Amino acid sequence: MLKDSKFYDVIVLGAGASGLVCAAECARRGRRVVVVDHAAEPGRKVRISGGGRCNVTNRRVQAVDYVCANPHFVKSALSQYPPERFLAFMAGNRLDVQEADHGRLFCMQGAAAVVDALRETAAQSGVHWSLGEEIGEVIRTGDRFHVHCRSSMFSSSSLVVATGGPAWPQIGATDLGHRLARVFGMKVTDLRPGLVPLRASGEQLTFCRELSGISLPVRIRVQHAVLPGDIDDALLFTHRGMSGPAILDASLFGQPGRLPVLEIDFLPEVDLDNILQSASRREIRNALATVLPARLAEMLCVMHGWNGQAGNLFQKTRMAMSHQIHSFPFIPAGTEGFAKAEATLGGVDTEFISSKTMESKVIPGLYFTGEVLDVTGRLGGYNLQWAWSSGFVAGQWA
Repeated sequence: MLKDSKFYDVIVLGAGASGLVCAAECARRGRRVVVVDHAAEPGRKVRISGGGRCNVTNRRVQAVDYVCANPHFVKSALSQYPPERFLAFMAGNRLDVQEADHGRLFCMQGAAAVVDALRETAAQSGVHWSLGEEIGEVIRTGDRFHVHCRSSMFSSSSLVVATGGPAWPQIGATDLGHRLARVFGMKVTDLRPGLVPLRASGEQLTFCRELSGISLPVRIRVQHAVLPGDIDDALLFTHRGMSGPAILDASLFGQPGRLPVLEIDFLPEVDLDNILQSASRREIRNALATVLPARLAEMLCVMHGWNGQAGNLFQKTRMAMSHQIHSFPFIPAGTEGFAKAEATLGGVDTEFISSKTMESKVIPGLYFTGEVLDVTGRLGGYNLQWAWSSGFVAGQWA
């Protein structure tokens, strides 16, 4: 142990969702635990999640809803700590849950109440805090880890890296955990923005700019993606491309090293032929405007040269129109980057991690939880559920 360092059984780096759960579980087992974070208060990302509403989990959580090089990796943690267990934690802290579409569950008292409950649980379990500490060098000598901070030094037999990823750098998010993993000889897969708006270029950029601010429900198919089904949610046109829940979700599912190629159905569950027949005497753009935002109907007509009355369309034109409206191709030119991303794709390679304990297979006593791992959930509470689950599992062993 280094001179003047404070000894603990467990050091948890990161006071986010997974770190708070892990620390409380370790302390509950009688371990002496300290949580170290550069932020002055815990749970900063949780506090702003869901616009402050906090989408705490999802009723429909499955392994297939996570992007990971090893699709089976998440199964053990999710089975050990499923959504029902976090909902029980909420109930035990008198926090109410409201269910929205797609199985999304929100805390009715807001995100700050969730963080307060997590912190209070950890504190009651005996967790120590060292917040507002800039984390510097982290080394291992013998069977102990040593964490050097600006004003303190800590030593422990177990180290939990729960530092998240570089998404949302404006709240202080960094790749610290990934750099530490490399220091300890572990592989880190390429880091990319996830749950992020997509940028357009060329004619598609002009199209999106003309429609900026318009939102509508869509169905998205992602080419060559392994998904339990299509994505049904809202799309928002922006002056740089596309955003909204449907696009954020779709942004996760590109092929390795490539952005996702999307087919967008602007009228899911609508029979376009019936619409055109029922409005046969109307101009095509006006007929489409009965079921689409007027500006979108007009832009589609301008883009594809659809003119005249709806009843005068040739069958070939009807088929082409149906294809463009039900399978509109969108090939992104890029993303809005980590600054606008809600999650990080890639991370510590799960081949180096035990799925049952979250412990490194390379360094005994070293654990990784949450977003720092190569595990990214879909939009809708999946990433917080992964944080709760992985933090809980590590907390049983660290």
